[in-house]
Amino acid sequence: MLSAASRPYIDASVPVLREHGLAITTHFYREMFAARPELTRLFNMGNQANGAQQQSLASAVFAYAANVDRADVLAPVVERIVHKHVAVGLTSAHYPIVGKHLLEAISAVLGDAATPPLMAAWDEAYWLLAGELIAAEARLYDRHNVKAGELQAVRVVRRENEGDAVVALTLAAEDGTPLRDFAPGQYISVEANFPDGGRQLRQYSLSAERGLPTWRISVKREAGNAETPAGAVSNWLHDTAHVGTTLNVSTPWGDFAPALAGTKPMVLMSAGIGITPMIAVLRTLALENPNRPVLFAHAARHGRHHAHRKDLAWARERMPNLRTHISYETPQAGDVAGHDYDHVGTLPIHALLTAEETSAFQDGQFYMCGPIGFMQAQRLALISAGIPVGHIHREVFGPDLLDDLL
Repeated sequence: MLSAASRPYIDASVPVLREHGLAITTHFYREMFAARPELTRLFNMGNQANGAQQQSLASAVFAYAANVDRADVLAPVVERIVHKHVAVGLTSAHYPIVGKHLLEAISAVLGDAATPPLMAAWDEAYWLLAGELIAAEARLYDRHNVKAGELQAVRVVRRENEGDAVVALTLAAEDGTPLRDFAPGQYISVEANFPDGGRQLRQYSLSAERGLPTWRISVKREAGNAETPAGAVSNWLHDTAHVGTTLNVSTPWGDFAPALAGTKPMVLMSAGIGITPMIAVLRTLALENPNRPVLFAHAARHGRHHAHRKDLAWARERMPNLRTHISYETPQAGDVAGHDYDHVGTLPIHALLTAEETSAFQDGQFYMCGPIGFMQAQRLALISAGIPVGHIHREVFGPDLLDDLL
């Protein structure tokens, strides 16, 4: 617990962080990468280039300051951060480096306002959080019997196109042994080694059912635009990962793991490539609990961007209580209303929940994955429809882990 001496300084930091948080984190990343360039191997440099990572850390520092003594609020977020950290091989040795550069950034940006008592308070607060993360990450490594940063060799044994921009890769262990089982909703890190010697790790949801000797991931090619750089790892995988290619990947991680047992309704909501963990959940349910009432709602740009349509059709044949709703933002020639999609526009979740056919799902658990704007909008729609906040769960791959705390 934060000391009584430090508490007033952390409380006073909340409005300061609102105003200067982005400047602090921009300074932090710039100086840390200049001093320790090897750390770029652990960070998503695409998010660095578009500023998302800097904004994320600013939000995280602010949210932590605003909730520092609220374990009930921070605990689930800390758990999610722990899984993200072990997915890239973070160790206790990284925390002094991060702490040093973060505190120096606060001091540099605040100038004379960064008094010794204020900096002492932030040093204390940082190490309280760091100590909690270090201990939780050590327990997670130990529970899975893996070392920090440990990767295993897998071979691509099947490659399938899922529309225009997504490729599904089925992976088998290079040594022929069955791959570790996982909880549907989890992800693995995939290592990309570029011709210039650079290395990056990216996380991809497992997109097939558990219980198989293989894993499957589905990768969207991120082409980039004037504001967002092309996805280095996604393009590398599309261009180089063919049948027979060897990749290095992590063990499955992630705390987004919908409970599959039981008979209560479940709602799986996704947009774009966010469909991948939902397909893993759906395929597993079809085999393990096929009679459970499930509403599967997905939004795509149009048919050529609608991945895993065959998986959805496969599940429909096996799940008598499965209801589906597909929204296409801009249907194209060849997209058939009532067959390929049910609605033009964004996902009308509020209308779906009040429709006679699907009204029973209001009492269910809601799981969502997709772009952050999609999840924010759907979360607000669910809350306005009377869904308890505790029934709403989401998977986040971008730098928005503390979004709900702000």
